[in-house]
Amino acid sequence: MASQLGVVLQGARKSLKLTQAQLGERLGLSQRRVSELERAPGTLSVDQLMALCALLGLQLTVQPRERAPQTPDAKPGEW
Repeated sequence: MASQLGVVLQGARKSLKLTQAQLGERLGLSQRRVSELERAPGTLSVDQLMALCALLGLQLTVQPRERAPQTPDAKPGEW
């Protein structure tokens, strides 16, 4: 979930002993934008997410999910 991503990003930044301003400077973002991304990571672009992961030493993995049993009222492709 997006809220969990914000916690992970903030934790990784803090573990590297970087302030939001320092991280923003390295990414070409303002301190305010870094704060927004940590609080509301749903606003991240894919490019920003990839740059953050690279800078913070995080690995982003995309892979197929295990198929969960379908409920009778679930529509195909519904989350």
